[in-house]
Amino acid sequence: MDLEDAFQVVGEFGPYQKRAVAVLVLTQVYMACQSMLIVLVGATPTYRIEQDSVPPSQQELFQHVTFTEDIDSIVTEWFLIKQQAYKVSLAGSLFFAGLLVGNVVFGPLSDKIGRRPVYLTGLFFEVVFGYVTALAPSYEVFAVSRLLVGLMNGGIGLVCFVLTQEYVGKSYWAMTGTLTSMTFAVGIALFGALGYFIQPWRSLATAANSSGVLFFLLSVTLPESPRWLYSQGQTERAEEVNALIQMLCLGRSYSGNHDKRGAGVLQLVLHPVLRLRTMVLMYVWYACSLVYYGLTLGASETSGSRYVNVAMYGLVELPAYPLCIYFINKHWAGRRKSMASFLCLAGSACLCTMFIPENTGTFLSVTSLALLGKLMVSAAFNIAYVYTSELYPTVIRNAGLGVCSMSCRVGGILAPFVPSMRALHTSMPFTVFCLSGLSAGCLGLLLPETLNGPAAETLEELSSPTHSRVLESKVTQHCADREAHISHTSINCHIDCPAHSRGS
Repeated sequence: MDLEDAFQVVGEFGPYQKRAVAVLVLTQVYMACQSMLIVLVGATPTYRIEQDSVPPSQQELFQHVTFTEDIDSIVTEWFLIKQQAYKVSLAGSLFFAGLLVGNVVFGPLSDKIGRRPVYLTGLFFEVVFGYVTALAPSYEVFAVSRLLVGLMNGGIGLVCFVLTQEYVGKSYWAMTGTLTSMTFAVGIALFGALGYFIQPWRSLATAANSSGVLFFLLSVTLPESPRWLYSQGQTERAEEVNALIQMLCLGRSYSGNHDKRGAGVLQLVLHPVLRLRTMVLMYVWYACSLVYYGLTLGASETSGSRYVNVAMYGLVELPAYPLCIYFINKHWAGRRKSMASFLCLAGSACLCTMFIPENTGTFLSVTSLALLGKLMVSAAFNIAYVYTSELYPTVIRNAGLGVCSMSCRVGGILAPFVPSMRALHTSMPFTVFCLSGLSAGCLGLLLPETLNGPAAETLEELSSPTHSRVLESKVTQHCADREAHISHTSINCHIDCPAHSRGS
């Protein structure tokens, strides 16, 4: 009996699994607060300089600046204005740079030593560095702490998502993945509310980080991923996962035969099936991030309370997730078509903004279209997480998600620079977002559908005909033709073609 059959026997989403998933899902609230922290603690209030010309030195500038808005932020404390204003954006970019490195490091590491130790270690240090942020005596310490928080946030965010998938049966992956993304959006909205009631930036950073202590204490009780233990053939340790003892005992005879050779990041390049999938998925994730954060930056220019705006940007994502749950489980839509369609709709929304005058009504305006685009790309982003985890086998799932998430962070880092392309043409930024969304949607159609298909546990299973479709079909057909017409070269075909190399 294989792992999926064992899940069917003992239950795919029992009470113990629900409690474990609940802890991981709620941790997204803390991670959302850390991700959005710079939006409020780096807020720049209106100010005036009490003389016509700017003083020659920054020290003299401090003496002539008056902030006309009652805001306590890193800008008012360290006078990050004029020539120093770039430091606010730099702190945000450092956080995203940390996310990128965290995705690359933590993903393969959790594939090697396990999900649980990597997750707990990363969460512990994120809380520690979060308090360093709140107590930073200077901008330099603040900036370094944001880099380190981003490093931990990116790493554990990836592992956290994988754990929510691997604790449950495959039929619940879409639901747990959607709940994770939905809770992150709720966390953004709650952070906006928290910022309204706690406005001093150090107090806000402390309050937002303190929830991490609670989630860490709850996470200590989490077991190791049974799927990871199963893929490693560690039946003794697997039996320690109390909630799934029966399942793992049923699959004992199968777990000892897993081929764990070469299940590293390098396989994403060397394995023919993984190479093609990874190339497409990296671009899809990059485009999702670029459009998502680009539209968020565009929408943030709207007038009104910054706290309400932050909450709105989180709440606008919520309708996307019920749409995901509905479409990705329909046989006529599935993961592939749903993700591609939402990306194309996001690109189309960006395209429409180029034909709308800036000063229009509240219903049909650049802002409303940008928010509509964010809703669509949020849906695509959510599907991309679920879809990607299903396209990679367990032994390399975190590595695959890490590489894809790395390209995602590249999009996030580049997104703030796209608006500067207005200097070339006012519609240039939305043109970039439009082309990115449409091209990623079209490329996504090249991937195989995973709805109702078995989840691959090893690289050998990935090479079976069940998992080798769409992108791999031409390679498979080529080998089949060679076998039919040139029988004496069949051995070479078996070596060259992943669909026929199961026994190699």
